[in-house]
Amino acid sequence: MLTRDEAIAVYDFEAGRVCPDRLTQRSHAHYVHYAEQMLRIYRQGIGKTRKELHRAISAIFASEPDCPQRRIDAFCKLLDDVSAFDRDRRGHAVRLRRAVFRLAAPHHPLVQAPDRLFEASEAQIKARIAAELGRDWEDIERDLFADVMEFHRLARFDGYETAAALLSRYNVAQVQAALFDAATMTIWARDDFKTILRYAKLARLMHTITRLGDGQYRIQLDGPTSVMRQTRRYGANMARFLPALIACRDWRMHATIRTRRSGWVLSLDLSSTDGLKSHLPPPEDFDSQVEQAFAERWGDQPRDGWTLAREGEVLYETQKTFVPDFVFRHEDGRNVLLEIIGFWTPEYLQAKVEKLRDFADKTIWLAIAEGVAPSLPDLPQQEVIPYKTALLLKDVLDRLNRDDSVEP
Repeated sequence: MLTRDEAIAVYDFEAGRVCPDRLTQRSHAHYVHYAEQMLRIYRQGIGKTRKELHRAISAIFASEPDCPQRRIDAFCKLLDDVSAFDRDRRGHAVRLRRAVFRLAAPHHPLVQAPDRLFEASEAQIKARIAAELGRDWEDIERDLFADVMEFHRLARFDGYETAAALLSRYNVAQVQAALFDAATMTIWARDDFKTILRYAKLARLMHTITRLGDGQYRIQLDGPTSVMRQTRRYGANMARFLPALIACRDWRMHATIRTRRSGWVLSLDLSSTDGLKSHLPPPEDFDSQVEQAFAERWGDQPRDGWTLAREGEVLYETQKTFVPDFVFRHEDGRNVLLEIIGFWTPEYLQAKVEKLRDFADKTIWLAIAEGVAPSLPDLPQQEVIPYKTALLLKDVLDRLNRDDSVEP
């Protein structure tokens, strides 16, 4: 991510909103060429110092009137973020400086042209020090400050695949930087709300969920800054969460941003239709092939009065949430939740069992692979449908249609 030093945004107090810097195809089409040059500099810059690379990036924009220094600094930061630099973690540079300064100290001051008053020639003393250390002076000079950030040398550039990818990352990064001062964030989501919720939890964001109908959920994310002026770290968590949100579908977001002007709170609004592109891949439609195969066999039409909805119900208790794989809804109003437990790692299975225990008071049917069942710990008392390699429609429909299996 960017830091505050590279952040660019317009704070419109009259309109009450924050507008992060954004490069558009209409106004900044020529930036594609700049981005290609920047990528070329880093790809061909193995062995060069960070300072040399940054100077080369700045030179690209020397004649560009529409590029403030902060934007150049932001590009350098984003390029550095996908690079690996030699950082001299073992302290060789410190030891080398001590040796060089110790050998040079008796000859201080050094001058380029010695005379009767100052007899120590810089070139002569450097040659003497190099001989003493058994190295060429050029090698010594290269390593003398290798532990200083500006002189870290590029070891690897993982890069961005295209110039467009770099520019897209810039746009997202500027929105992230604007969220550093966020106090609250509200998200309205449909299709990918489970993924959004999962990433919000990974970002350690406290959340409240409300079902609004028509398959839409409202996720309220807030934290310490919403109730007290204690810390702005929560905004940084929201910033880290943003790329995952952008990778999802059918959402809109409203964030409140605290400003340094006393008493002023502005808003930042985004949606999945705003054209921002995440560097993260879009979420998979299904968590496993078993789920996908079952949903495809069921189809879109009702069966015996039952319709199938994938991840259509959120179970919520304080900061614990659980989204079962499927919800069966009958035309008479009955609902059945189904969770599929397949061939996963022991750690995944243990986490799944713990989640089911957290919601043991809910009626959740379990479809369990026969090969996994013996290794599972004790499960909450739930309806169990065993399967071998595929969950069969007949087995599920038989259970659904039992008179005593589902309460209206």
